[in-house]
Amino acid sequence: MTPAVFRTFLLCCLLALLTACAHAPHHSATVPVGTRAQLAILESTDLHANIRSYDYYQDKADPTLGFERMATLVRQARAEFPNSLLFDAGDTIQGTALADYQALVEPLPCTEELAIYRAMDALGYDGGTIGNHEFNYGLPFLAQVSGETMNVDGVNTRRCAGPNFPRVLANVFSARDQQPIFPPYAVLERTLKVELDGKQLTAPIRIGIIGFTPPPIMMWDQRNLEGKIFVKGLVEAARQYLPRLRAQGVDLVIAISHGGIDRSQYMPMMENANLYLAAEPGIDVLLLGHSHTVFPEGQRKGKRRFAGIAGVDDERGFIHGKPAVMGNFWGKSLGVIQLALVREAGHWKIDPDTTKVEVRDIKQADGSYVEPDREIATLVEPVHEATRRYVATPIGDSDYPMTTYFADVGDVSALQPVNAAQADYVRRYIADNLPQYKELPVLSAAAPFKGGFGGPGDYTDVPAGPLAIRNAADLYLYPNTLTAVKIDGATLKAWLERSAQRFNRIDPDRNDVQVLVNRRFSVYNFDVIQGDLSYAIDVTREAGSRIVDLRHRGAPVMPTQDFIVVTNNYRASGGGSFPGLDGSNIVLAAPDANRDVLIDWVREHRHLTRAEDGANRNWHFVPVKTKAAVTFASASGKLELAKAAGLVNIRVLKDNGDGTSLYAIDLSTTTR
Repeated sequence: MTPAVFRTFLLCCLLALLTACAHAPHHSATVPVGTRAQLAILESTDLHANIRSYDYYQDKADPTLGFERMATLVRQARAEFPNSLLFDAGDTIQGTALADYQALVEPLPCTEELAIYRAMDALGYDGGTIGNHEFNYGLPFLAQVSGETMNVDGVNTRRCAGPNFPRVLANVFSARDQQPIFPPYAVLERTLKVELDGKQLTAPIRIGIIGFTPPPIMMWDQRNLEGKIFVKGLVEAARQYLPRLRAQGVDLVIAISHGGIDRSQYMPMMENANLYLAAEPGIDVLLLGHSHTVFPEGQRKGKRRFAGIAGVDDERGFIHGKPAVMGNFWGKSLGVIQLALVREAGHWKIDPDTTKVEVRDIKQADGSYVEPDREIATLVEPVHEATRRYVATPIGDSDYPMTTYFADVGDVSALQPVNAAQADYVRRYIADNLPQYKELPVLSAAAPFKGGFGGPGDYTDVPAGPLAIRNAADLYLYPNTLTAVKIDGATLKAWLERSAQRFNRIDPDRNDVQVLVNRRFSVYNFDVIQGDLSYAIDVTREAGSRIVDLRHRGAPVMPTQDFIVVTNNYRASGGGSFPGLDGSNIVLAAPDANRDVLIDWVREHRHLTRAEDGANRNWHFVPVKTKAAVTFASASGKLELAKAAGLVNIRVLKDNGDGTSLYAIDLSTTTR
């Protein structure tokens, strides 16, 4: 062997040794078997850019939510636990007027970090994943604000300012090179503080994180994603990357999965597949989201969504024996897993018997809320005030309030303006560009996006008087784009049948109180379709056969009769699982956001009146006499709004003392 070859050999050996050391478990022999430690895993999810405790649509403080208050819980937890890590499970960058302002009104320069990421960096996150709503503004914006260089069509490869923590995503790939658009996983090297024989010592730990998002993003954001990326199911992606992650010599793997828990049979396009993800070998901990709820449910009030699912312990917070948490939404809560660790065979292992899982709320036991973290407010004050100024821009006025407090029972005051604006836009577009459809009736579908899910303040409430951009944003919450589909009468009826699943089946002969509204059916899927259309909903019938007397311009709708229905890109592409809507029958995919269409319509009409713009109650319940009360919940003190909307068959049963009341509806005197 020549000296040169020998030197090359030694260099290769040294490099191999260094690589092996880098990937080997970094554990000191001074940490004996049986040594115990505690590591707190803290989780936020579904922040939806709620940085401040503020409602931009009402232009007032809202202490019930906000990253700035959740940050206080984080600091409290860090003071409690010597060892902690903080992660985010997605749906982070979209959801408030502030988010829209930075994405659509005054787009960020490449050199500036997104406000929500600035706040998260100030708190010191250790990692996160990408939620479905991260894709709402398109891949170029996502690549920019996340600081990624995606090899995707239409995306600038310049690296921009992004957050200072890794975002991992294992199941979304570029169609150009079949590679993940984000790193599928990351390895975190941290140091644990441990107590051994009465002495305070430190010991290394290597933690792997791997991320997942709901595969249906390909339907929900088809306009932004089709032909550019593709997805894999959670299980398939986990099996592809978990062995590689485990080979890095990690002690633990944390799956950060923007999804919930569904007992249905597994399919690769499953929205909430974490029951099956948790069963995959190699995953030790799960951080969940997307469902806008809490896990574990424990002793919390209300119906327990995850009770009775095989493999799920909704009391302790375990799925297939692995600790899991979902920390609610909008910064209302913080997920906390107190991992009990024990040293075994050169690695740290989880002791499930002494591991504890909980969700801590910003709302305290006495009904008050924790104080906000002042540093967070200061960081985002300029963009916060800029957003307030923007949404205060006047666009018109109204002589009636537009609200969704009683949208479930027939009030269309907040829906009719949206439907009118959408239909007007499409009629004009067809006249100018699509003459082949000029003879078809144009209908429009709108849903009450805010229906009390988030509490008594989670309703659209636009008072009579001046109208500003913030009011339009309250009427149309999401940054969807206007889309129109061509369907027949049979599909129209099926669309309305799907919407009618918002109601429970009512038995007229029951002697006990019955609840009308099925809260497990999302209010944003309760489409009301208008445009010379009328129909009735028979809640005594099984779901799927409730729509009766469906008429257009007074004549029965025929199954083969064609219509153009205006909706949004989410619904037209399959969002909400409506029959016949899968993107194949789209006739117009407009570049304009539904909200902007509404703003322009209000500016053009200027003065809105209830008689012309808010009184077309084109659907009603089929009259039925029940033996006992039929009830629904809404915010307290709103009965006069129901009466003003013509709903005279509503009465208050009781005030629940939490900002909500129980109302009763007399279905035998349903008004039209």
